[in-house]
Amino acid sequence: MATRLSQRLAAECLGTAFLLATVIGSGIMAERLAGGNVALALLCNTLPTGAILFVLITMLGPISGAHFNPSVTGMFWLNREMARDAAIATIAVQCAGALCGMLAAHLMFDEALFQLSIKLRFGPSQWFSEWVATFGLVTTILLTRRANPAAIPTAVALYITAAYWFTASTSFANPAVTLARAFSNTFAGIRFMDVPAFVVAQTLGAVAALYLCSWLLGERPPARQGVRLPAE
Repeated sequence: MATRLSQRLAAECLGTAFLLATVIGSGIMAERLAGGNVALALLCNTLPTGAILFVLITMLGPISGAHFNPSVTGMFWLNREMARDAAIATIAVQCAGALCGMLAAHLMFDEALFQLSIKLRFGPSQWFSEWVATFGLVTTILLTRRANPAAIPTAVALYITAAYWFTASTSFANPAVTLARAFSNTFAGIRFMDVPAFVVAQTLGAVAALYLCSWLLGERPPARQGVRLPAE
């Protein structure tokens, strides 16, 4: 399916907005209904996130590739599958979409539109968790793409559902998600000062996954030097 860059950008913005509306909105709903049971609230936050990822990747994948994640987009750029300008534009609309999704969730639940989270997510265990979460996500995408491309929506949705529970950070695994959640002082929030370390860990995890998968699949490791891609 041939699509123009504008269509791909619109799909990435829309998908990331729905993802954040789901992550933050289900977190608010879960916290309000769980009666103080944090485990139940996390479960009620996890299931809608996995479900919406399956839906979004299935319906928007043919248009944009359904990245919804600057780490994934950056990985495809590093792997010489995206032009630099297209990757930059995609990351920009993902961040914009994430903020729009955050605002939509606040509107739906009658929360203050603009907030700053005070939820502490700091320390080596949190950073390593984000490295692991993003490493696993990118590995899932790359190896499933080779083994069975039609299974990517299911594989990614199930991976994120699991990673909510096996990582101490509850698997943000996405710089745009991390940024938007810093502006929501709700169940899904993160302190703004904790965002940079999360983003660094996520980026390093994505790069490590790309190099490992290149080796596992017998491909040449990516090298950007001297590479020229056609204009988008």
